[in-house]
Amino acid sequence: MRIMAAKTEEEKQTVRLMVELYCRHKLKCKEMPTAYRELADYACRRLDHCRWKAYKPTCRRCPVHCYSPEKRALIRAVMQWTGPRMIIYAPMAALRHLFS
Repeated sequence: MRIMAAKTEEEKQTVRLMVELYCRHKLKCKEMPTAYRELADYACRRLDHCRWKAYKPTCRRCPVHCYSPEKRALIRAVMQWTGPRMIIYAPMAALRHLFS
């Protein structure tokens, strides 16, 4: 049970970091805009209630899409931009995410 909780917490940290990096580098914001803060909170709530827990595939490969269509489009844009750049901005987090 502890492994599941640790994995979920790590995924939440990664999502928050990705949204933060997107806002700081792509949108050039010093602080995360409210819409993106709400997106990060929404993603964390979705992770808390994920029915797959420790066996969860990546959201892109998940058979159940639990995000609303507008949130899904927004998180997809964030992840598409941030994913390839994480190795530059947050190398340890990128490696941890890649090998988890």
